[in-house]
Amino acid sequence: MITRPDPMYAGYRFPAAVISYAVYLYFRFPLSLRMVEEMLALRGITVSHETVRQWGLKFGREVASRIRQRRLAHGDKWHLDEVAISIASKKHYLWRAVDQDGFVLDVLVQSRRDKKAAKRLLRKLLKKQGRAPRVMITDKLKSYAAVKKDLKLRCEHRQHKGLNNRAENSHQPTRRRERQMKRFKSPRQVQRFLSIHDPINNLVHLRRDHLTASEFRAARAQAFAAWAEVAGAPLAA
Repeated sequence: MITRPDPMYAGYRFPAAVISYAVYLYFRFPLSLRMVEEMLALRGITVSHETVRQWGLKFGREVASRIRQRRLAHGDKWHLDEVAISIASKKHYLWRAVDQDGFVLDVLVQSRRDKKAAKRLLRKLLKKQGRAPRVMITDKLKSYAAVKKDLKLRCEHRQHKGLNNRAENSHQPTRRRERQMKRFKSPRQVQRFLSIHDPINNLVHLRRDHLTASEFRAARAQAFAAWAEVAGAPLAA
């Protein structure tokens, strides 16, 4: 149980639990700002969607930073993939890396789909993870192999579209948010949103595979407790 209010909520008239709950709803589920506003209104909490947006920017960024500091264990098998997205009627590419358990390792929005873009993603990954992968799985884009050679990585490299479903499936939450937000407005907006969205979803990432109902409920309770720790408030509004 949290006994002291987190200092990051100092000066706000709404309780920390309310702000924490709003931020959790917005980044955990494909909800619009107005949907979150309405869900809070059903609980008797009157707050505008613009306030929810400001909470998401300030507190979501801080929570995501705290999650990264926890350095959650990630696998040594990296799935890399890139998908085209439209931003302000221009084509961009969303590069994403996930491990074998579906945890997002990093995401990068770039205007290119070439060797330079692939190298930027891999360098960022190597720096953040502090180690090279044991296995790297990609589609058949030749840029990956070229970058692996340039960076002198000795990991096994598997190139096959069918093997990379893990990374391709990880794009689905972003696609849902893109529709809910009526398309992304700028590369900066996408990068900023996903830099908060993905760490939060990693924290509460629950796999139902081979779990009994009681085991799943226990894992969910543990995830809620982890949220209360990093957000400085329990999930109760």
